[in-house]
Amino acid sequence: MAVSSSGIVAGLTAAALATVGYLAHQASQSVPAGLGRPQAGASPAASKAPQVKKDPSALPDASGTGARVVYSLRGDRVWLVGTDEVVTRTFEVDPSQVDPVPGTYTVTSRSNTITGSDGVPVEHVVRFTSVQGVVIGFSAAVSGSAAASPPAGQARTGGIRESRVDGAAMWTFATIGRKVVVVR
Repeated sequence: MAVSSSGIVAGLTAAALATVGYLAHQASQSVPAGLGRPQAGASPAASKAPQVKKDPSALPDASGTGARVVYSLRGDRVWLVGTDEVVTRTFEVDPSQVDPVPGTYTVTSRSNTITGSDGVPVEHVVRFTSVQGVVIGFSAAVSGSAAASPPAGQARTGGIRESRVDGAAMWTFATIGRKVVVVR
């Protein structure tokens, strides 16, 4: 009787699982005493507490004080924080192609409506720094679309895109001189 390819795959899978199981058993037998095993007489308090996942919309630690815009590079999220340290709004953004260096900046210029460097009409542009000649700022595409890639051969863009509703909130909050804190 001919063996089908699925039979061969099933056999190889079973052999691989058996080998991994055997190696895991061998490894567990060579673990030094006390490493990874509960100790007799160890108090429950000595065991590691479970990690609590942080709310992704929670304001990052070490993000400054006072009224400010906080932008998380890793989280692709913005927080608008009032003088009372209360977050008035938080929202996700589409990152720019060029990231600013983490640090504290101020809003340096604003434009109500322009055409972005990617050719997309944008509104509520709030600029706060530049990196190697690329201006970095928040904006909302008039069409509501996300950040676009520039055509081949064109320079990289620094527009951090937000929704039109979030862009309007940013426009109202982030006036010239407003602090912008960029965190990882």
